[in-house]
Amino acid sequence: MTPVATVPPSFGTARDSYLAHLAVERGLAAATIAAYRADLADFAGHVGIAATAWDRSAQVPLDYLASRARRGRPGEVPLAAASLRRRAAAIRGFYRFAFGEGLIAVDVANQMDLPRQSRLLPDPLGLDEVERLLEAVEPIDGNDRRAIRDRALLELLYAAGLRISEALGLDRPAVSFDAGTVRVVGKGDRERVVPVGEVALDWLRRYDAEVRGAWRGVPSGEAGDVAPFFLTERGRRLARQQAWAVVKRAARAAGLGERVTPHTLRHSFATHLLEGGADLRIVQELLGHASISTTQLYTHLTGERIREVYARAHPRA
Repeated sequence: MTPVATVPPSFGTARDSYLAHLAVERGLAAATIAAYRADLADFAGHVGIAATAWDRSAQVPLDYLASRARRGRPGEVPLAAASLRRRAAAIRGFYRFAFGEGLIAVDVANQMDLPRQSRLLPDPLGLDEVERLLEAVEPIDGNDRRAIRDRALLELLYAAGLRISEALGLDRPAVSFDAGTVRVVGKGDRERVVPVGEVALDWLRRYDAEVRGAWRGVPSGEAGDVAPFFLTERGRRLARQQAWAVVKRAARAAGLGERVTPHTLRHSFATHLLEGGADLRIVQELLGHASISTTQLYTHLTGERIREVYARAHPRA
């Protein structure tokens, strides 16, 4: 039997303080904190083996990350590159916090020289492909309630550039037909108000008037209606897996294959805004990005597309 590694009390104290900091001071989502907790728990097993050095040497976390990049225990597969990078970020953030709070005497995080991960550019749809995708969900008749809901969801994802979790997290008061906006709670519980175009608003109104109330069993939008906006036929909040299925069905019907996900519509929203001349800072606000560097990925993308068009169209290209 493999002996259970002993985690030094100083590590446990630092870990608990760090997770509390993420929750209270940085306001990270519960799911994000749970992922960090799991990452640090896995690291703790390795730390226990080198209990006397965890707070003084970067070799401990680097050895751990190297071990998780290759096959470990029987039946255990190496971490994918993205998962390994997230785990490295969690550990480095933990060490940075511990040093900043005076819980350790050595700035271990500064010694962790990790290679930067190449960031994949998003794969947006063209304007004609977006039209095909949206029009692939067309109610057959006035009683086709599910199709009306699905079309409203797709229109909103593209019109407002929402993450799928943000769209599904909307409650009825967050949708303002008078103002033409949705009030969204994004990552880190950051709230933003996003405008919605008239075409999407028309579908949202139709869904709200013809479908949502029928599925709830009471008229939609009445005073006190704080129920979820996007519902199932049973009146419950639409689940993430169900929303993914909506997008996948529409993509197949539009002949776009399997490359389209809910996030593809968000990428397309940002790319088309920038191609239309929108200011980068405005797009950052609309997307709810905490850092402008995340939004700048789209400027690289639009630059590539401009060069492609030039190469096809210019006689001396």
